[in-house]
Amino acid sequence: MKAAELRELTPEELAQRELELKRKLFNLRFQRASGELDNSAELKKTRKDIARVMTIIADRTLGASGS
Repeated sequence: MKAAELRELTPEELAQRELELKRKLFNLRFQRASGELDNSAELKKTRKDIARVMTIIADRTLGASGS
């Protein structure tokens, strides 16, 4: 998921996307612990996607309070 795509989303959509990604990360960790995870790179990708979403949310929060 590209940052440019995320910047087009509304704050509510970003919050929803963050929640979905955190659920996905939980499920991936559970799969890894039980030995069912096929693609371990998916963990890293999901963590980075969460960081992107959180960065955009923080950027908007700081931008709104700074103006």
